[in-house]
Amino acid sequence: VQLAESGGGLVQPGDSLRLSCKGSGTGRTVTDLTLGWFRQAPGKEREFVAFIGWNGRNTDYAGAVKGRFTVSRDNRRNSMFLQMNNLKPEDTAVYYCAAHIGGGTLYDSKRYAYWGQGTQVTVSS
Repeated sequence: VQLAESGGGLVQPGDSLRLSCKGSGTGRTVTDLTLGWFRQAPGKEREFVAFIGWNGRNTDYAGAVKGRFTVSRDNRRNSMFLQMNNLKPEDTAVYYCAAHIGGGTLYDSKRYAYWGQGTQVTVSS
C-alpha cells in the first residue's frame, strides 16, 4: 500500500483547504482499511487529527479540530479527504495520511502501518 497526500498550501486564518490522500500499489488496497489523518508541527510530536472507517460510517476527530474539519473517503477512487474550514495558525503542520492495520486503538500513530510523505499546511496572516 502506498499513500500520497496533496492539497496543502499557505492560507490565511479563517480560510479553507481540502487535503487528499490517494492510495495505490499492487496487491492490497485501502478500500477495506481504516484511514487516518495525523499532523506534526515543528518541534512537536505527531498527533491524531481524524480517522474514518472502511465504509465511511465511523469517524472521529481530535478535539482541536472537531466542528471545523471533516474527513471523508471515496473507495471507488481509493481516496480519502480532509476538508479543513476556519483554519487557525495553530493548525500549521505537516499533515500525513495513514492506513491502520490490525487491531488496537485508532488514535495512536504507532497502530498505522502505511504512511504518506506528508503535505505542508501553513496558516498565517
